[in-house]
Amino acid sequence: MAGDITETLQQQVQRAAAEGTALDIQGGGSKRFLGHAAMGSALPVRNHRGVIDYDPSELVLTARAGTPLAEIENTLAQNAQMLPFEPPHFGPDATLGGTIACGLSGPRRPYAGSARDFVLGCKMLNGTGELLNFGGRVMKNVAGYDVPRLMTGAHGTLGLLLEISLKVLPRPPASLTLIQECSAEAAIARMSHLLSQPVPVDGACYHAGHCYLRVSGSALAVKHAHEVVGGEVVERPDHFWQQLREHQLPFFSTANCIYRVLVKPATPPLPLAGNWLLDWGGAQRWLVSEEPLARIRACVSAAGGHVTRFRGAPDGGEIFQPLGAPMLALHQRLKASFDPHCILNPGRMYANL
Repeated sequence: MAGDITETLQQQVQRAAAEGTALDIQGGGSKRFLGHAAMGSALPVRNHRGVIDYDPSELVLTARAGTPLAEIENTLAQNAQMLPFEPPHFGPDATLGGTIACGLSGPRRPYAGSARDFVLGCKMLNGTGELLNFGGRVMKNVAGYDVPRLMTGAHGTLGLLLEISLKVLPRPPASLTLIQECSAEAAIARMSHLLSQPVPVDGACYHAGHCYLRVSGSALAVKHAHEVVGGEVVERPDHFWQQLREHQLPFFSTANCIYRVLVKPATPPLPLAGNWLLDWGGAQRWLVSEEPLARIRACVSAAGGHVTRFRGAPDGGEIFQPLGAPMLALHQRLKASFDPHCILNPGRMYANL
């Protein structure tokens, strides 16, 4: 079948397992800045591509991992549907496999769900080259590991994704973005309050002294939300949310190192010097700061959150939030179970995995 190179990929993984050779799984390369530098022989997946099954009436799409993300979104748009978790591309060559492997979600995540919430099933190769199928086309899994969810955000360290089945949703018929000038404290209070209100918010961001709120739904619901929420209407709203999602706002382009901070939405502004941008209604916060990483981690940890050095890692060390002993042991057992020879993207997330 055109676009299906399962057999070739399986042979490469089996050969690497037999020789103990590390493999660097490569999709479109749009997210190679994430995590530690890749090690091992290249294992390109971008030619394993194509939409296998798509039934708009069932709201389910299945495609190969190398399928361009833009192709997926264009296919859905033709039927007024979308990927609900609004994934960032970070480049024109982004693939479906890389999107799910990195587990990233865009501004709609707190209101619709994360990438992990919409993965119904997957076909994959484990670290010995064994072909495995998990999940299916319905929101249900049986006993054992919920493997499709485990693969989401594992950065290819547990297996090579071959096919992915996703739940999709209709695109809202109407949408409006409202802007209001305010302080960070006021924006956090406002965004947190709206999380518990019957208002169809599906995007909330604080940037450069302004709170941006996106409301989507029926035309009547959007009109009512405007009356309740208030604020000025933003022209070309899709452009702003796309720039936010793709890190194309000036905030991102001027920084050598950007920290991703995850906290509870209502958490007050943290006492860390630097520039902040708040997304996900205050739950995901981007920080550009000269503060030592140890102080940043300590401050965020005290607030009940965690930190990732999302872009730039000039001083070495861990990029993702360090794992405690119990969680590290769990990760090590998972790695041993799925990739016993430790050949799949070794060290990409943590040096000892």
